[in-house]
Amino acid sequence: QVLRTKASELTPPLSIYAVMLLISAVVATAGLLADSPAVVIGAMVIAPLLGPALAANVGIVTGDDRLKRTGFTYQVVGVTTVVVASIGLATLARLAGLEPAGVDIVVATELEERVAPNLFSLAVALGAGIAGILSLTRGFSEAIVGVMIAAALIPPSAAVGITVAWGMSGAAIGAAALVIVNLLSINLAALATLWIAGYRPQGLFEVSPTRTPTYTYAAIFGIGLLALAAPLAGVTLLDFQTTELESSAEDEVNAVLAEPQYDGLESEEVAVELDGDYPIQSVERVVVTVAGREPGPEPGLADRLYEEISAHSDEPLIVAVQYVVAEERGSNADAETAVERVAPQSDRPGDSSG
Repeated sequence: QVLRTKASELTPPLSIYAVMLLISAVVATAGLLADSPAVVIGAMVIAPLLGPALAANVGIVTGDDRLKRTGFTYQVVGVTTVVVASIGLATLARLAGLEPAGVDIVVATELEERVAPNLFSLAVALGAGIAGILSLTRGFSEAIVGVMIAAALIPPSAAVGITVAWGMSGAAIGAAALVIVNLLSINLAALATLWIAGYRPQGLFEVSPTRTPTYTYAAIFGIGLLALAAPLAGVTLLDFQTTELESSAEDEVNAVLAEPQYDGLESEEVAVELDGDYPIQSVERVVVTVAGREPGPEPGLADRLYEEISAHSDEPLIVAVQYVVAEERGSNADAETAVERVAPQSDRPGDSSG
């Protein structure tokens, strides 16, 4: 009874709950569009999401159907409110020209980790669910745990709204998948923690009726999580492959430029670029930036780098070489100035003729 009371107390009236989430959605969307982490954190602080997550699962394990319905209803209403409000604000921002035209909004606002989530995204939501129950049963700070739950739900929900407003369906699907995964993770972790901790009816005739619903909901949460974890695993694998390709490309570039015929050329940067096809992207090309004293492309360098780098990729790719020319003036180091210009890229497509 004490557990039910505490869960109910953390769940505000629906009207206040909706208003607070509306404010949180506006603040989170503004923070993401302005690329301001501090503002986004502020949106998490005011989001009252702890109560509904706990209420739903306390209701399941204790057989309180009213508390369970309230918890799940509040969760759905909360996420929907944030998404709809974010779509509205992001649409206004786009129409008002607050974000430059032609700019990739995902890159400009650092939304990539939310529209192309990986398996590590599960850690926050699972931890939030466990911590939420511990705060309820062990007296930890509910405010801090509430921010943790909001961190798993508010920014991804706002990301759904922003990407919908910008017409990026693939990115919106990726962000929506993250929201659903986090909801399932929070509820599964909270439900499991409650059951393991022994917070369930102990009477002879009460255990069996609540055991079956608990296992049923746990199975629903778990199956849904596993189904959505598959694409997240694909993104995680791509992250590892991209990191490995970039490291191998750097080694190959340094080895090639160390040869005598390329004396005077130095590697400035090696970057792997993805195709931007969210939520599951693929490697599009490797961009190599080379610095030297002489203007213009170095004959044969692009072909040579393509041969060496493409050997580390199972998929066709493009190797682009950018030349940066440094021009020094002055008789000593203090008087030196550098003038940089980028020569036209030398692209080498990854096909059979390469």
